[in-house]
Amino acid sequence: MSGVVVVALLGVLSVAWAVRTRSGELRRVRAVLGPEAEGGAASVVRWPGIGRYRAWLGARPEWACAAAGLVVALLGASPLPLVLGVAAVPGAARARRTRDARRTRERRGDAVIRLCELLAGEVRAGRQPGAALTVAVRESQAPGGAAVVAAARFGGDVPGALGTAAGEPGAEGLYGLAACWRVAVDRGAGLAVGVDRLADALRAERDQRSELRAQLAGPWSTAVMLAGLPVFGLLLGSLLGARPLRVLLHSGPGMGCLVVGGALEAAGLWWAVRIVRGVERG
Repeated sequence: MSGVVVVALLGVLSVAWAVRTRSGELRRVRAVLGPEAEGGAASVVRWPGIGRYRAWLGARPEWACAAAGLVVALLGASPLPLVLGVAAVPGAARARRTRDARRTRERRGDAVIRLCELLAGEVRAGRQPGAALTVAVRESQAPGGAAVVAAARFGGDVPGALGTAAGEPGAEGLYGLAACWRVAVDRGAGLAVGVDRLADALRAERDQRSELRAQLAGPWSTAVMLAGLPVFGLLLGSLLGARPLRVLLHSGPGMGCLVVGGALEAAGLWWAVRIVRGVERG
Protein backbone atom coordinates (compact mmCIF):
# COMPACT_ATOMS: atom_id res chain seq x y z
CA MET A 1 0.00 0.00 0.00
CA SER A 2 2.81 2.40 0.85
CA GLY A 3 4.36 1.87 -2.55
CA VAL A 4 1.07 2.73 -4.25
CA VAL A 5 0.79 5.94 -2.22
CA VAL A 6 4.33 6.97 -3.11
CA VAL A 7 3.80 6.24 -6.81
CA ALA A 8 0.51 8.18 -6.85
CA LEU A 9 2.03 11.20 -5.12
CA LEU A 10 5.01 11.17 -7.45
CA GLY A 11 2.65 11.02 -10.42
CA VAL A 12 0.65 14.02 -9.18
CA LEU A 13 3.85 15.99 -8.57
CA SER A 14 5.14 15.08 -12.04
CA VAL A 15 1.95 16.31 -13.72
CA ALA A 16 2.05 19.57 -11.74
CA TRP A 17 5.72 20.09 -12.66
CA ALA A 18 4.99 19.43 -16.35
CA VAL A 19 2.09 21.90 -16.41
CA ARG A 20 4.22 24.54 -14.66
CA THR A 21 7.07 23.95 -17.12
CA ARG A 22 4.76 24.34 -20.11
CA SER A 23 3.34 27.59 -18.73
CA GLY A 24 6.86 28.90 -18.23
CA GLU A 25 7.78 28.03 -21.81
CA LEU A 26 4.75 29.92 -23.12
CA ARG A 27 5.60 32.99 -21.03
CA ARG A 28 9.18 32.99 -22.27
CA VAL A 29 8.10 32.67 -25.91
CA ARG A 30 5.59 35.52 -25.53
CA ALA A 31 8.23 37.67 -23.86
CA VAL A 32 10.70 37.12 -26.70
CA LEU A 33 8.44 37.00 -29.76
CA GLY A 34 5.47 39.04 -28.55
CA PRO A 35 1.81 38.18 -27.88
CA GLU A 36 1.18 37.31 -31.54
CA ALA A 37 3.47 34.30 -31.16
CA GLU A 38 1.25 32.72 -28.52
CA GLY A 39 -0.61 30.54 -31.01
CA GLY A 40 2.60 29.23 -32.56
CA ALA A 41 4.15 28.62 -29.16
CA ALA A 42 1.11 26.72 -28.02
CA SER A 43 1.27 24.52 -31.12
CA VAL A 44 4.90 23.69 -30.38
CA VAL A 45 4.37 22.58 -26.77
CA ARG A 46 0.75 21.42 -26.94
CA TRP A 47 0.01 17.96 -25.64
CA PRO A 48 -2.39 16.01 -27.88
CA GLY A 49 -5.82 15.33 -26.41
CA ILE A 50 -5.66 17.37 -23.21
CA GLY A 51 -5.92 20.92 -24.51
CA ARG A 52 -9.63 21.19 -23.71
CA TYR A 53 -9.25 19.71 -20.23
CA ARG A 54 -6.29 21.93 -19.45
CA ALA A 55 -8.24 25.02 -20.54
CA TRP A 56 -11.21 23.94 -18.41
CA LEU A 57 -9.04 23.31 -15.35
CA GLY A 58 -7.11 26.53 -16.01
CA ALA A 59 -10.37 28.46 -15.69
CA ARG A 60 -11.49 26.41 -12.64
CA PRO A 61 -8.38 25.43 -10.66
CA GLU A 62 -10.48 24.85 -7.55
CA TRP A 63 -11.58 21.49 -8.95
CA ALA A 64 -8.07 20.24 -8.22
CA CYS A 65 -9.37 19.74 -4.67
CA ALA A 66 -11.92 17.24 -5.98
CA ALA A 67 -9.26 15.53 -8.10
CA ALA A 68 -6.95 15.21 -5.09
CA GLY A 69 -9.86 13.86 -3.05
CA LEU A 70 -10.55 11.28 -5.75
CA VAL A 71 -6.93 10.11 -5.70
CA VAL A 72 -6.91 9.78 -1.92
CA ALA A 73 -10.31 8.05 -2.01
CA LEU A 74 -8.98 5.45 -4.44
CA LEU A 75 -5.85 4.92 -2.37
CA GLY A 76 -7.74 4.71 0.91
CA ALA A 77 -10.69 2.70 -0.46
CA SER A 78 -13.14 5.19 1.08
CA PRO A 79 -15.49 7.79 -0.45
CA LEU A 80 -14.89 10.24 2.42
CA PRO A 81 -11.84 12.00 0.87
CA LEU A 82 -13.80 12.56 -2.35
CA VAL A 83 -16.69 14.09 -0.40
CA LEU A 84 -14.28 16.36 1.48
CA GLY A 85 -12.53 17.33 -1.75
CA VAL A 86 -15.81 18.28 -3.42
CA ALA A 87 -16.86 20.19 -0.29
CA ALA A 88 -13.61 22.18 -0.46
CA VAL A 89 -14.32 23.38 -4.02
CA PRO A 90 -16.57 26.36 -3.06
CA GLY A 91 -14.00 27.64 -0.56
CA ALA A 92 -11.18 27.29 -3.09
CA ALA A 93 -13.32 29.06 -5.71
CA ARG A 94 -13.95 31.93 -3.30
CA ALA A 95 -10.23 32.22 -2.59
CA ARG A 96 -9.53 32.29 -6.35
CA ARG A 97 -12.12 35.01 -6.91
CA THR A 98 -10.64 37.05 -4.06
CA ARG A 99 -7.16 36.70 -5.56
CA ASP A 100 -8.40 37.66 -9.04
CA ALA A 101 -10.26 40.67 -7.63
CA ARG A 102 -7.11 41.82 -5.83
CA ARG A 103 -5.06 41.52 -9.02
CA THR A 104 -7.72 43.46 -10.93
CA ARG A 105 -7.62 46.24 -8.31
CA GLU A 106 -3.84 46.39 -8.55
CA ARG A 107 -3.97 46.64 -12.35
CA ARG A 108 -6.50 49.45 -12.16
CA GLY A 109 -4.38 51.27 -9.60
CA ASP A 110 -1.33 50.99 -11.84
CA ALA A 111 -3.38 52.26 -14.77
CA VAL A 112 -4.49 55.31 -12.76
CA ILE A 113 -0.88 56.10 -11.83
CA ARG A 114 0.14 55.73 -15.45
CA LEU A 115 -2.73 58.02 -16.48
CA CYS A 116 -1.54 60.74 -14.10
CA GLU A 117 2.03 60.48 -15.33
CA LEU A 118 1.01 60.66 -18.99
CA LEU A 119 -1.41 63.53 -18.39
CA ALA A 120 1.23 65.60 -16.62
CA GLY A 121 3.72 64.95 -19.41
CA GLU A 122 1.27 65.84 -22.16
CA VAL A 123 0.25 69.08 -20.45
CA ARG A 124 3.90 70.08 -20.01
CA ALA A 125 4.49 69.29 -23.69
CA GLY A 126 1.98 72.01 -24.60
CA ARG A 127 -1.25 70.11 -25.25
CA GLN A 128 -4.57 71.47 -24.13
CA PRO A 129 -5.96 69.66 -21.05
CA GLY A 130 -8.78 67.98 -22.98
CA ALA A 131 -6.50 66.65 -25.71
CA ALA A 132 -3.88 65.65 -23.14
CA LEU A 133 -6.46 63.71 -21.12
CA THR A 134 -7.70 61.94 -24.26
CA VAL A 135 -4.19 60.77 -25.16
CA ALA A 136 -3.39 59.76 -21.57
CA VAL A 137 -6.58 57.75 -21.12
CA ARG A 138 -6.10 55.88 -24.36
CA GLU A 139 -2.47 55.00 -23.69
CA SER A 140 -2.93 54.07 -20.02
CA GLN A 141 -6.17 52.09 -20.56
CA ALA A 142 -7.51 53.55 -17.32
CA PRO A 143 -11.04 52.67 -16.10
CA GLY A 144 -13.95 54.56 -17.62
CA GLY A 145 -11.94 55.41 -20.71
CA ALA A 146 -14.81 55.87 -23.17
CA ALA A 147 -16.86 58.16 -20.92
CA VAL A 148 -13.84 60.23 -19.86
CA VAL A 149 -12.62 60.63 -23.45
CA ALA A 150 -16.08 61.67 -24.64
CA ALA A 151 -16.38 64.25 -21.86
CA ALA A 152 -12.90 65.62 -22.60
CA ARG A 153 -13.42 65.85 -26.36
CA PHE A 154 -16.92 67.31 -26.40
CA GLY A 155 -16.81 69.64 -23.40
CA GLY A 156 -18.68 67.39 -21.00
CA ASP A 157 -18.41 66.98 -17.26
CA VAL A 158 -14.89 65.58 -17.00
CA PRO A 159 -14.78 65.53 -13.16
CA GLY A 160 -18.14 63.75 -13.11
CA ALA A 161 -16.92 61.11 -15.58
CA LEU A 162 -13.73 60.63 -13.57
CA GLY A 163 -15.73 60.33 -10.36
CA THR A 164 -17.98 57.68 -11.91
CA ALA A 165 -14.97 55.69 -13.11
CA ALA A 166 -13.39 56.02 -9.65
CA GLY A 167 -16.22 53.89 -8.25
CA GLU A 168 -14.54 50.77 -9.63
CA PRO A 169 -12.36 48.92 -7.08
CA GLY A 170 -8.75 50.01 -7.42
CA ALA A 171 -9.54 53.21 -9.34
CA GLU A 172 -10.13 55.42 -6.29
CA GLY A 173 -7.21 57.63 -7.33
CA LEU A 174 -9.44 59.10 -10.05
CA TYR A 175 -11.28 61.02 -7.32
CA GLY A 176 -8.07 62.95 -6.77
CA LEU A 177 -7.65 63.51 -10.50
CA ALA A 178 -11.21 64.82 -10.71
CA ALA A 179 -10.44 67.27 -7.91
CA CYS A 180 -7.24 68.40 -9.66
CA TRP A 181 -9.15 68.91 -12.90
CA ARG A 182 -11.88 70.92 -11.18
CA VAL A 183 -9.37 73.17 -9.40
CA ALA A 184 -7.33 73.69 -12.56
CA VAL A 185 -10.39 74.62 -14.65
CA ASP A 186 -12.26 76.69 -12.08
CA ARG A 187 -9.34 78.53 -10.48
CA GLY A 188 -6.70 78.40 -13.18
CA ALA A 189 -4.20 76.43 -11.07
CA GLY A 190 -1.44 74.41 -12.71
CA LEU A 191 -2.86 71.04 -13.75
CA ALA A 192 0.51 69.37 -14.32
CA VAL A 193 1.80 70.21 -10.83
CA GLY A 194 -1.31 68.87 -9.10
CA VAL A 195 -1.40 65.70 -11.18
CA ASP A 196 2.30 65.11 -10.50
CA ARG A 197 1.71 65.35 -6.77
CA LEU A 198 -1.26 63.01 -7.06
CA ALA A 199 0.82 60.47 -8.98
CA ASP A 200 3.54 60.65 -6.32
CA ALA A 201 0.99 60.06 -3.56
CA LEU A 202 -0.61 57.11 -5.37
CA ARG A 203 2.80 55.63 -6.13
CA ALA A 204 3.86 55.93 -2.48
CA GLU A 205 0.65 54.23 -1.37
CA ARG A 206 1.22 51.39 -3.85
CA ASP A 207 4.82 50.94 -2.69
CA GLN A 208 3.67 50.85 0.92
CA ARG A 209 1.18 48.09 0.14
CA SER A 210 3.86 46.13 -1.73
CA GLU A 211 6.28 46.48 1.18
CA LEU A 212 3.62 45.35 3.63
CA ARG A 213 2.80 42.35 1.46
CA ALA A 214 6.48 41.44 1.28
CA GLN A 215 6.78 41.64 5.06
CA LEU A 216 3.73 39.40 5.47
CA ALA A 217 5.08 36.83 3.00
CA GLY A 218 7.30 35.24 5.67
CA PRO A 219 4.57 34.62 8.29
CA TRP A 220 2.14 33.53 5.60
CA SER A 221 4.64 31.03 4.17
CA THR A 222 5.21 29.67 7.67
CA ALA A 223 1.47 29.21 8.17
CA VAL A 224 1.13 27.40 4.84
CA MET A 225 4.10 25.16 5.66
CA LEU A 226 2.63 24.25 9.03
CA ALA A 227 -0.71 23.55 7.38
CA GLY A 228 1.01 21.13 4.98
CA LEU A 229 2.80 19.16 7.71
CA PRO A 230 -0.04 16.61 8.11
CA VAL A 231 0.37 15.67 4.44
CA PHE A 232 4.06 14.99 4.98
CA GLY A 233 3.13 13.03 8.10
CA LEU A 234 0.82 10.79 6.08
CA LEU A 235 3.52 10.30 3.46
CA LEU A 236 6.10 9.42 6.09
CA GLY A 237 3.72 7.00 7.77
CA SER A 238 3.04 5.31 4.44
CA LEU A 239 6.76 4.95 3.79
CA LEU A 240 7.17 3.33 7.20
CA GLY A 241 4.34 0.89 6.48
CA ALA A 242 1.96 2.26 9.13
CA ARG A 243 -0.99 2.53 6.70
CA PRO A 244 -2.26 5.90 7.99
CA LEU A 245 -5.08 6.12 5.44
CA ARG A 246 -6.51 2.80 6.56
CA VAL A 247 -6.33 3.88 10.20
CA LEU A 248 -7.92 7.28 9.52
CA LEU A 249 -10.64 6.11 7.15
CA HIS A 250 -11.56 2.66 8.46
CA SER A 251 -11.41 2.86 12.26
CA GLY A 252 -13.35 4.76 14.91
CA PRO A 253 -10.37 6.40 16.63
CA GLY A 254 -8.90 7.26 13.26
CA MET A 255 -12.12 8.93 12.14
CA GLY A 256 -12.21 10.90 15.38
CA CYS A 257 -8.62 12.05 14.87
CA LEU A 258 -9.44 12.99 11.29
CA VAL A 259 -12.44 15.09 12.30
CA VAL A 260 -10.65 16.85 15.17
CA GLY A 261 -7.47 17.38 13.14
CA GLY A 262 -9.41 18.70 10.14
CA ALA A 263 -11.33 21.10 12.35
CA LEU A 264 -8.14 22.38 13.99
CA GLU A 265 -6.46 22.69 10.59
CA ALA A 266 -9.36 24.73 9.19
CA ALA A 267 -9.47 26.92 12.31
CA GLY A 268 -5.73 27.56 12.10
CA LEU A 269 -5.88 28.55 8.44
CA TRP A 270 -8.91 30.76 9.06
CA TRP A 271 -7.13 32.49 11.93
CA ALA A 272 -3.96 33.02 9.88
CA VAL A 273 -5.97 34.48 6.98
CA ARG A 274 -7.88 36.72 9.41
CA ILE A 275 -4.63 38.06 10.89
CA VAL A 276 -3.10 38.76 7.47
CA ARG A 277 -6.26 40.43 6.14
CA GLY A 278 -6.55 42.53 9.28
CA VAL A 279 -2.97 43.77 8.90
CA GLU A 280 -3.54 44.54 5.20
CA ARG A 281 -6.71 46.50 5.95
CA GLY A 282 -4.99 48.35 8.80
